[in-house]
Amino acid sequence: MQLAQGKAEEGSVTKRGLVLSGGGARGAYQVGVLKAISEMHEKHAQNPFSIVTGTSAGAINAVALAASANNFRLAVRKVERLWNNLHVESIYKAGAKDVLYGLARIGFSLFNSGVGRSRPLSLLDNSPLRELLQHSIQFRNIQKRIDAGYLDAVGVSATGYSSGESVTFFQGNDSIEGWHRHRRLGMQTTLGVEHLMASSAIPLIFPPERVSREYFGDGAMRQLAPVSPALRMGADRILVIGVSGNARKSLPRETTVHSPSMANMVGHLFNSAFIDSLEHDLDIMRRMNDLIGMVHNDSPFTSLGELRLVNLLAIYPSVEFDALAERHVKDLPRTMRRMMGRVGATERGGGGSFASYLLFEPNFIQELIEYGYRDAMAQREAIHDFFTGDEI
Repeated sequence: MQLAQGKAEEGSVTKRGLVLSGGGARGAYQVGVLKAISEMHEKHAQNPFSIVTGTSAGAINAVALAASANNFRLAVRKVERLWNNLHVESIYKAGAKDVLYGLARIGFSLFNSGVGRSRPLSLLDNSPLRELLQHSIQFRNIQKRIDAGYLDAVGVSATGYSSGESVTFFQGNDSIEGWHRHRRLGMQTTLGVEHLMASSAIPLIFPPERVSREYFGDGAMRQLAPVSPALRMGADRILVIGVSGNARKSLPRETTVHSPSMANMVGHLFNSAFIDSLEHDLDIMRRMNDLIGMVHNDSPFTSLGELRLVNLLAIYPSVEFDALAERHVKDLPRTMRRMMGRVGATERGGGGSFASYLLFEPNFIQELIEYGYRDAMAQREAIHDFFTGDEI
């Protein structure tokens, strides 16, 4: 059964939001989920989400979808084609000289108060990503899709290194205003490649990006409420696509055979930034929904101010990416493969999580897309209810 959808009716109350979390190469999983959802809609259906927000790799997916919002299935195919053609060299320079140069620059910065002289400090040079995005995403089409009513807004989150604020740069219609809460800022702008480079600049791995007067890094670093931007821009039904398989179960405790490897420790830091905040935010939202429902049942006419029920659907991977990445480390270019072995990004070192963020290789990416597709199809009924149901 396909979901029929035409152009949004004037005065329509329901606004669906799509929240795409960050996670480097793990973002390929989101493509599989979106592919399944697009097949549940009619062939030429427009983008079914009024609000689309993303962080890091999720920001790239979000903006790519927004640029082709007039045809959802075609937009998803474009994003899938982008991911299917990726190699590590499409994202960052992985030669021996490039990696050694990055290490040397970080080392020499110790004699310069930890500051890079010629360009911002980073282990890897991600200039290939900039070129890829400039050629792959038609940024000028975003405003056309907004003006035509195919979506209300698209947002990209990044973290300011000077202000310490989580900033959501968004491009939307005139009805959406910016916001400023404690360390959270919404700023209307015309999105460009610089915003995507900023949002995906993993600290020390990729260089910070200067936007206006400030340098920005990966949006997940200070994003305590990843779903908040979509809510601020008016979404009342939100689909979240996560990139962690840990959300529904606790992992078994195993006997420790050695101290944590460097990759193991860095992997946990990345998980804390990219995964933990999202899962915590979703847990709070579910509790708020329960509380609001109780108040409505006990006192239907009580005013709750800005609080409202939010229809929420979260899709998580059914597979652990860490173990999957450990099997694919061998696919990396020789220099990166050796580096991953040195820092413990292997099964023995327990650092598969770290490797999964940088494993932009076809075999790994294709597996993630396939898992995303299967997981979404397994939740076909819940997805159908999300788009057609009237109740929380």
